[in-house]
Amino acid sequence: MPRVSASTAGWVFAAPALAVIGVFFGLPVLAAFALSLTDFDIYSLADLSNLRFVGLHNYATLLQDPLFWKALGNTMYFVVVGVPLSIAVSLGAALLLHAKSARFKPFFRTAYFAPVVTTVVAVAVIWRYLFHTRYGLVNWGLTSIGLDPIDWLGDPTWAMPTIILFAVWKNFGYNMIIFLAGLQSIPEDLYEAARIDGATPAQQFWNVTLPQLGPVLLMVSILTLSGYFQLFAEPYVITQGGPLESTVSVLYLMYEQGFKWWNLGNASAVAFLLFALMSVATSGLLWFARRKGAEA
Repeated sequence: MPRVSASTAGWVFAAPALAVIGVFFGLPVLAAFALSLTDFDIYSLADLSNLRFVGLHNYATLLQDPLFWKALGNTMYFVVVGVPLSIAVSLGAALLLHAKSARFKPFFRTAYFAPVVTTVVAVAVIWRYLFHTRYGLVNWGLTSIGLDPIDWLGDPTWAMPTIILFAVWKNFGYNMIIFLAGLQSIPEDLYEAARIDGATPAQQFWNVTLPQLGPVLLMVSILTLSGYFQLFAEPYVITQGGPLESTVSVLYLMYEQGFKWWNLGNASAVAFLLFALMSVATSGLLWFARRKGAEA
């Protein structure tokens, strides 16, 4: 019986998984890209003879569309503010739960993680009522201390910060668990040596905790970045893209193009432009991490 090489055996074992990935991921991606090069709309859906190849026309049209740039700006605002805030809250919660003086750790781990496993639509509806201008609990609290109520969801200035606050609250528990695992893997000897050298708690955090959490922090940053670029459910349920399109995201624009106006060619082009943006942002983050690692 001929002997099978290790590389051949590896490919044989990986073949079923690669086949599933190719059928359910690779082919749909290729089909979507081909769709983005056509004028596929509701008329083409009824009769494929109406389908025409337009090349990069959809991409050029999007780049000239003010609504696309508005949606891109809203998405970048959400990412630039929300990602660092989410990571900071997650790390802070993990540090509190990791502290030796913390009590009832299982309860707080469950409480902090609970928003992650709740349905985003149901929770978003609750938040919509909490931030209601006239009947919301938040404005009731503001008026009780003598402050004027704020039109949280009807004012373009406050609508996106409200959604950012909701997204951070909804998702920080997931990253908290990852940070907590990373903190528990840091050897206690490092902290003991730092204390012997006279390091304060703040110095221990900057010189021991953060460097040791470097790989975990990179992974959490990439996961959070890619997730926040895909902003859709929050504005869809809470504001429907308003007010004055201040919460329209790129993914929300893709949804409207594809399932409201049935411009599936344009919707596919939006999806690939978002994919290109996410790839550039992730690659930039990896490059920065490698550069900082080389300098260290």
